[in-house]
Amino acid sequence: MSKPLHSQHALVTGGGRGIGRAIAAALSEAGAVVTVLGRNRATLDEAVASGAAQFAVAADVADAASVKSAVAEAAARRPIDILIANAGAAESAPFGRSDAALFQRMMDVNLMGVVHATQAVLPGMLERRRGRVVAIASTAGLKGYAYVSAYSAAKHAVIGLVRSLALETAKSGVTVNAVCPGFTETDLLEGSIDNIIKKTGRSREQAVAELSKHNPQGRLVAPSEVADAVLWLCGAGAGAITGQAVAVAGGEV
Repeated sequence: MSKPLHSQHALVTGGGRGIGRAIAAALSEAGAVVTVLGRNRATLDEAVASGAAQFAVAADVADAASVKSAVAEAAARRPIDILIANAGAAESAPFGRSDAALFQRMMDVNLMGVVHATQAVLPGMLERRRGRVVAIASTAGLKGYAYVSAYSAAKHAVIGLVRSLALETAKSGVTVNAVCPGFTETDLLEGSIDNIIKKTGRSREQAVAELSKHNPQGRLVAPSEVADAVLWLCGAGAGAITGQAVAVAGGEV
């Protein structure tokens, strides 16, 4: 079987579960050595034990010093060729009840988490004149959704970061892109489903249908489908693809 990413070192933030774990597994299958980064050491170790990754480092992506230390630990094994900035969090509330603290939490994880990880790995990539940076954003970075203004604002900011950084690095051998999943079958989505059930009294099936209706295909996205898009962007054939926001959402945007 072809191993297009053989010998490359990939770092996946939020790689212990959900989309991040699916991406880690796909990169491993493609031959990369994968280090997963996250806050929950047990979840990370489980990803390693399952074969989805080879190494794990613990850090909170919202903490720049923590990320810098963890990236240094990972890079000491071998230089990092691929960064998947996947770690994220979502909270929902009407705008009128979305206080400054909520906005700050969404920015700290969803935007600054990408910034911290990228700032930690990019100097080495630029020095070697090769690298792939992929931020996992969201369709909420490409359009608005009611009751998640803080989350959507943070994801829009990620898209702006990607587009700007792609221009800065265009001649460096490094590409910078975003993948924007629609509603995807993950633990994070389960929280949204539970919230709908709690607030509306709908059944789980009705809550899932409420989210699925955003997708013209009438379904939720599978984590493996997001991972496939990421894998393509990390490959040699995507060298001319940079500054893009690739929606994996059944035609929603």
